[in-house]
Amino acid sequence: MKRLRVPSEFLAVRFVRRLGDPPRMRGSHSNETCPDLFELSDGNFAVIGTEATEVLEPLLPSDAARADYERIVVISRDTLIRAKKDIPDA
Repeated sequence: MKRLRVPSEFLAVRFVRRLGDPPRMRGSHSNETCPDLFELSDGNFAVIGTEATEVLEPLLPSDAARADYERIVVISRDTLIRAKKDIPDA
């Protein structure tokens, strides 16, 4: 397995809060399908989703790109809609 190069600034961040409802409230009772969104202590956001880089990268718009350490992940529409109330406007 290829080892990912992770930017060093990620080493000091902490999870501050979940955005939206926990997976169990969205119907995940097995802990096997748990897309999730979190706010991080540095003001950024972390996403747990289905890794889909290989499939979706060729379909990216021409003005989009990703670094070697970035991945394309997919979360369900329901996960994002339920998180909307917790996402700041600015």
